[in-house]
Amino acid sequence: MASCGCAVAPLRRCAVASAGKVTAVTVTVEIATEVTPRLVQAFARLVPQLSKSSPSPNEAELAEMVAAGSTDVLVASDGDDVLGALTLVVFRIPTGVRAWIEDVVVDDAARGRGVGEALNQFALSVARSKGAKTVDLTSRPSREAANRLYQRLGFVARETNVYRYDL
Repeated sequence: MASCGCAVAPLRRCAVASAGKVTAVTVTVEIATEVTPRLVQAFARLVPQLSKSSPSPNEAELAEMVAAGSTDVLVASDGDDVLGALTLVVFRIPTGVRAWIEDVVVDDAARGRGVGEALNQFALSVARSKGAKTVDLTSRPSREAANRLYQRLGFVARETNVYRYDL
């Protein structure tokens, strides 16, 4: 993985662990530029934490995502440990360039340590650098911590309906 060249430095975060000890983590967020065994293993571990009904992408599916011109797979890590990921899709429509953040997932063991914030801040920076006017995302109401994070980052709930058609 290599940095996209955006001016986003690694973030140093501290959190109080349940045993009362301070656990420091250095979060580095990068855009995946190749599919490695480490990336495949990370998604195999992370996707079940995100969705019980969707299988983890295999190597070929990850390669398709990484190679897609409109898709950036962002990966947060602390050294060799992958802590989380998200997918950013930037696309042109008749009213301008838009972006969508999908499938944000932070490993259970890394939650509350700034990983989600680092991923989203980096995604916003990438979307801005690609000319997006807006960035949208959805989040289930039950994901209370994630919803608080999105609001703290400046996302605003829209007055709209989201529809899905299963194929």
